[in-house]
Amino acid sequence: MRPTLRQMQYLIAVADTGKFGDAARAVNVSQPSLSAQIAEMEASLGVQLIERSRRGAMLTGAGEELVRRARKILREVEDLKAVARFGRRELTGRLRLGVLPTVGPYLLPLATRDLHTRFPDLRLSVREERTVDLDEHLQKGEFDTIISSPIDHENVHHEPLFSERLYVCAPAEDPLTRGEGPVRLKDLKGRALLTLGQGHRLNAIIREVAAASGAEVSSEYEGTSLDAIRLMAEMGAGVAILPSLYALSEARLDRGLNARLIDHPLARREISLIWRDTSPLEVSLRELAAPLRSAAAKLLRHE
Repeated sequence: MRPTLRQMQYLIAVADTGKFGDAARAVNVSQPSLSAQIAEMEASLGVQLIERSRRGAMLTGAGEELVRRARKILREVEDLKAVARFGRRELTGRLRLGVLPTVGPYLLPLATRDLHTRFPDLRLSVREERTVDLDEHLQKGEFDTIISSPIDHENVHHEPLFSERLYVCAPAEDPLTRGEGPVRLKDLKGRALLTLGQGHRLNAIIREVAAASGAEVSSEYEGTSLDAIRLMAEMGAGVAILPSLYALSEARLDRGLNARLIDHPLARREISLIWRDTSPLEVSLRELAAPLRSAAAKLLRHE
């Protein structure tokens, strides 16, 4: 008897969580059902895959190798499903798109009309996630494509969309706000910079900026959104570092926001449309990138 796809999914869940109970919740089944399926898998293969103890579940050598191969098989199954959904070259049906929360709300609304005109039968299913989660779910086949920083993803192909620079936002009475023109790195020396939590590419970039400028990343507050960071900056908790799309979008809505560009190569990030290097949708996804790139250009031309 061969292992089933469901059994492979259950084994991977145990590998990812280290506990049968957590794995069962992750795949939405009961723990006895998951345990029984894995036991059946071990019996059919004639090898122990998991070492069970009170501390949790640990993979054996054979289990680690099987999990590695099972991940590849499940990714290929997702690609097979994509072939079925997009049997023709044109983009039709549901496309699962993952996007950075610092990009999606500002880019996608601008691109909606053009996307609908070019691909009238396409239905985007969009989910916002941190960089690390986007990578995990893309590699698992849970996304068909993502909008993220290509530097953070391996075994992928990508189509560049735009290069985004960073801005500072500080209280009205702060010299950084009152000044004119771009902010230089030396202007940030000794300042507390506000950013999103770990797992976001923006966090890593701002830490590099802090190290180069003599500033520090605030240890008292890590934002869950760009709106929260901006609000904390306006309350005097530190200096917010905001990416272009957000800064320019919000500046249009709030004339009282004085966001100033940071003039340094470190203060930028590259954003691309990204897909697995095994994806059968490459030609279609390169076509999808065009309206996204155009929408970003319309906003960023005001920099």
